[in-house]
Amino acid sequence: MTKWLVTFSHRDGARWQVVNFNGPQGFESAGIVDLLAIRKDHRSNKPGLKRGDFFEIVLIQVKGGFAARPSSQDVVRLAQVAKHYHPKVVVLAEWQRKQTLALFKLDKLQWKPVDPSIVFS
Repeated sequence: MTKWLVTFSHRDGARWQVVNFNGPQGFESAGIVDLLAIRKDHRSNKPGLKRGDFFEIVLIQVKGGFAARPSSQDVVRLAQVAKHYHPKVVVLAEWQRKQTLALFKLDKLQWKPVDPSIVFS
């Protein structure tokens, strides 16, 4: 569902590509980031560089079914990873059966609801 939402929320500009991190058995790999959404940033206009030289990155943690939200320790880990990679935003994608997928952005170690069209515009 999250991969679909990322590509569906795309309006104009470069398309978002979604990278998932599967382990050797095809299941989720270890680590706090479940998905990475990335696209070329065609708006950047810095001296010595051309459009498309930079990337926009969104780090995504996915929770579905009855999985608990990330713990406070997990949130701190996500913040540390974000500090290292400087993403556009860190997102929690929550999905439960028969409900709409909900996105939350990490803001000062708190999850705040966010519209997908804002994150992936």
